[in-house]
Amino acid sequence: MYRCSACGAFNRVAEGHTGEPICGRCKRPLDTSGAPQAVNAEALARAAASSPVPVVVDVWAPWCPPCRAVSPVLDQIAKERRGKVVVLKVNSDESPLPHLGIQAIPTFLIYKGGREIDRKSGALPKHLLDAWIAESAAAG
Repeated sequence: MYRCSACGAFNRVAEGHTGEPICGRCKRPLDTSGAPQAVNAEALARAAASSPVPVVVDVWAPWCPPCRAVSPVLDQIAKERRGKVVVLKVNSDESPLPHLGIQAIPTFLIYKGGREIDRKSGALPKHLLDAWIAESAAAG
């Protein structure tokens, strides 16, 4: 399952699909790399509520060294798990999320079935972040 970065629609793409997939709603090219997508609070709420796969959210800020350090790790995990999870990034300076009670960054949230099922704060090494995502996405 892939989220269209243009309109936010979720699209199913068959394994082994040839050619460039397009979004079923807006007909724009669909990025199937799995790369994390930057979203604001409103887009996050829509994605979390409607995604048929788990949504992993990275709440970060550009001035935060641990956020910058873990970003390439999350990019790699997102690409390895493409189609099975959707990874979104929310810049906490541009889109504050006071209703979520985030007290430290980076904070990672996992949504499944429209609700938050887990969260972790702080930069983690790849093997721990990946294992947490796998475990949380399978549960809930």
